[in-house]
Amino acid sequence: SLKELIVRRGQPFKFTLKLAKPFKLALDELIMTVKTDLGTMSRFGVPDKVQRLPSAKAVWKAELQRSTAPETGILTLSITPSVDSPVGEYTMSARLGEEERALANLSVLFNPWCPGDMVFMPDEVERKEYVMNEQGIIYKGVDNYIAPIHWDYGQFEQDMVSICVKILDCSIKHKQDPAKDVSARCNAIYVSRVITSMINSENEGGILKGNWGNDFRGGVSPTHWSSSYPILKNWFNACFCSVKYGQCWVFSGVMCSVMRLLGIPCRVITNYQSAHDTNKNLIIETYFADYGVREKESKDSVWNYHVWVEGWMRRPDLAKDGRYDGWQVLDPTPQEKSDGMFCCGPAPVSAVRNGDTHLKYDVPFVFAEVNADCITWLVKRDGSQVKIHSEDHRIGQSISTKAIGTSKRMDITNSYKQKEGGLPDLPPKNRVRVMVGMIPYRSGERTLLVDFDCASFRDIKKSSTVIIRP
Repeated sequence: SLKELIVRRGQPFKFTLKLAKPFKLALDELIMTVKTDLGTMSRFGVPDKVQRLPSAKAVWKAELQRSTAPETGILTLSITPSVDSPVGEYTMSARLGEEERALANLSVLFNPWCPGDMVFMPDEVERKEYVMNEQGIIYKGVDNYIAPIHWDYGQFEQDMVSICVKILDCSIKHKQDPAKDVSARCNAIYVSRVITSMINSENEGGILKGNWGNDFRGGVSPTHWSSSYPILKNWFNACFCSVKYGQCWVFSGVMCSVMRLLGIPCRVITNYQSAHDTNKNLIIETYFADYGVREKESKDSVWNYHVWVEGWMRRPDLAKDGRYDGWQVLDPTPQEKSDGMFCCGPAPVSAVRNGDTHLKYDVPFVFAEVNADCITWLVKRDGSQVKIHSEDHRIGQSISTKAIGTSKRMDITNSYKQKEGGLPDLPPKNRVRVMVGMIPYRSGERTLLVDFDCASFRDIKKSSTVIIRP
């Protein structure tokens, strides 16, 4: 940006100060402060003599550059925002002696170029695609006729920083406890979860109202949209009233734009034959009534396709060895509530693949979307149910995203699902896999293997995963 000071965490930027008198390194101390509107701040100095607690986090740093000329009163500083700084808008001021001046307003973003940032993405080609690319492809249609549509993410359009920060400020979390919310914005897990809740209008202040019917009066059909920026700009200019209307691919396109602007690598994913499991039993159930019996309603459903996004980040809250780092499912389409809000994720793709359904956030729901069984029941007159049909391979087909650097489709189904009939991944070193015995399963018998998190066989903490294989 040429008009705004926009910086990334952990990445130094140059700042030149012109003082009214010479700066004496041996005697003077320039104390600088950056803070948010709600008081989250960091204080640092040149030279740095600021007293702070050893446990202090998000500490910024400033260093004099070799080109500086203190004797003339001109100081060229290299300022590095802490890699743990909350993202958002700050004011920066400086104090020299008894005089203090406001210097600048600046915005701080996540930094996928910085190894210390939790959204660090090591591959430059991937960063170019998943952070910087403003043009993309979203897949629709059905699994045997996949239809690509072009989407303009426009994450670097005018006012996008202000729009995306306002999205965070309008969230329920911010309204409940503004100071706590702003402080928590140092965490990409927290920020991405807030964004999923704000893309849809089922939560107060959300951007897009969903409509899966045929009446689009008061707005436009979801098929009208081909760009995120007009939607976000309309929401911003209309005093944060929801824009009408959207469906899953629109919700996901808009969320991808916000994530990329804030610096979290993001891509849009389409799952064909996508299950919506309402009762969390990992089964999609359909009921038919016997003659003279009232048909039983099922709230479960299977969509021809469903679209969500993946965000790239570390997950130290789930494991210290990094096994759940990387792509995380985030679904902004309002389907089921999570912690009292319509949001979903971040759910590690690796956890979905390995069936680690005990993990947060919303892993069981995503697992069912790509891996649920479909069972059809016949309801008898006496209330009993007879299984008349079962499908275990129908759900989760041709999971697709745009390939890196091209307009081709990339199939990532194997990232979400074990190959049918294949062996599960081997457990990490701190797990023990135990064969429990033979159990009846669908047709025939299967070996039941259970993974335990443990330091030794004598220190079993909890059952973490149940995996069934031939």
